[in-house]
Amino acid sequence: MVVITKVDVISLRIPMKVPVKIANGAARNFMDTILVRIHTNKDIEGIGETQAWRRQGSGEVPAGILSVIRDLFTPLLVGRSPFDIASIMQSLEQASWHSLYAQAAISDALFDLQGKLLGLPVYELLGGKCRNGLQACAVLFIKPTIEQTIDGAVEFYERGFRSFTIKVGINLDIDIKTISALRERLGSEVIIRVDANAGMDIDSAKSMLQKLSPYDLDAAEQLLPIWDINGMSTLARQVTTPMMADESLATEHDLIALIRQNACSVIHTKIGKNGGIWGLRKLWTIAAAAGMRIYPGNHPSTSIATLAVMHLGVSWPTPLLDGAFAVGSETLEGDVIRDPIQMQGSTLIIPEAPGLGFELNEDSLREFHYPLQV
Repeated sequence: MVVITKVDVISLRIPMKVPVKIANGAARNFMDTILVRIHTNKDIEGIGETQAWRRQGSGEVPAGILSVIRDLFTPLLVGRSPFDIASIMQSLEQASWHSLYAQAAISDALFDLQGKLLGLPVYELLGGKCRNGLQACAVLFIKPTIEQTIDGAVEFYERGFRSFTIKVGINLDIDIKTISALRERLGSEVIIRVDANAGMDIDSAKSMLQKLSPYDLDAAEQLLPIWDINGMSTLARQVTTPMMADESLATEHDLIALIRQNACSVIHTKIGKNGGIWGLRKLWTIAAAAGMRIYPGNHPSTSIATLAVMHLGVSWPTPLLDGAFAVGSETLEGDVIRDPIQMQGSTLIIPEAPGLGFELNEDSLREFHYPLQV
């Protein structure tokens, strides 16, 4: 019988290629990420990732995540079968309610471990392959000038990207000029979405969307604060642009509340924010049943979290939007896997190796290791 024998928690700090700026908070110069390695008596390990991406709706810090996994979760894992994932994930929730960021790394490490033990890629455990890869969108963060933003978009376009999410919410005039310039430069074939990361009030959000109506936005993501579900519902009734929820969506209970109030018709999920593959699959099932569109995303992360989204996406039988699930590959200075994920244009190709399909680069782990005092 296979049993879990040990759990290692590894804290990393990876620099950004350039500072990343969204509507809320200062520019980010680095990404704090946590890896979990679950060991077994068969000398096979599973690896999962989560992040500490502090913003509205997620106040986690690396030391807190590490402490929860080490002190609360590890005793609940050691001695158990890695195949008992339903029972394990329920026990983690009972041990630390709403600890989705910490739970995410355990979820995905268990799926990785199961696949390696069975000699199967994770997508086979989730129902089998429905597509060979997953299409990504380009995320355009807030830059000092409009020209820099457009130049970045053109670079993505020349690589084959046709979907763009533009960060907005600081300067309405610049936002409108940027989107106008992007539509003029790249034409009507590209998909444009905007994302304010919960940084606007309802009046400014409504004004922005009315002024952007000529530019055929596909969706507007989380314009209002996470608590303002009534405002999101009101805004959805007053404009023609579809609303997308991100920061307001953590659990399936949040999603049901959003559906009941008709606050959005698109959801943006992330591995860390929503509890890993285990949590994402529940949200996607509810959203699909409600007729909502699904935008698979991630915080800036290593390829481990990217692969977790990819395996769920490849096994998903209904349409998915081109999502921001691979944003870390564009923003981070380094990675922790040996072989990069293959790309064809904007499509990331799923690996066929067992588990999530990667090999850790131990040199990179040492380079980016960031010891925490806990």
